[in-house]
Amino acid sequence: MPKVSELRTAGQIAAEELADPEIRREHERAALAHAVAMRVICYRVEHGLSQTGLARLLGMHQPAVARLGAGDHEPSLATLSRLARILGVEFHIDITPDAFELRDSA
Repeated sequence: MPKVSELRTAGQIAAEELADPEIRREHERAALAHAVAMRVICYRVEHGLSQTGLARLLGMHQPAVARLGAGDHEPSLATLSRLARILGVEFHIDITPDAFELRDSA
């Protein structure tokens, strides 16, 4: 059994894992999808909308809204644009050679 002084923190383990470009890309893809999902869910809750109600508002089918809310699929720029235009939400995305991330609009 390792000594406590030999144990690594979660941050150290994450940093080591994210050093792998393939793992980093997947992490960033998932992070974007989850951030958009949280915004969609928060909007629905704040406005008392079901997935079907939000789908009608967006001119989409309910399964598409469910996929957005699940955070399993990376939304397209066209979808983000539609959400921003119709719902009045903002998305600030940083795209650099090393990263692709959605940041807070504050």
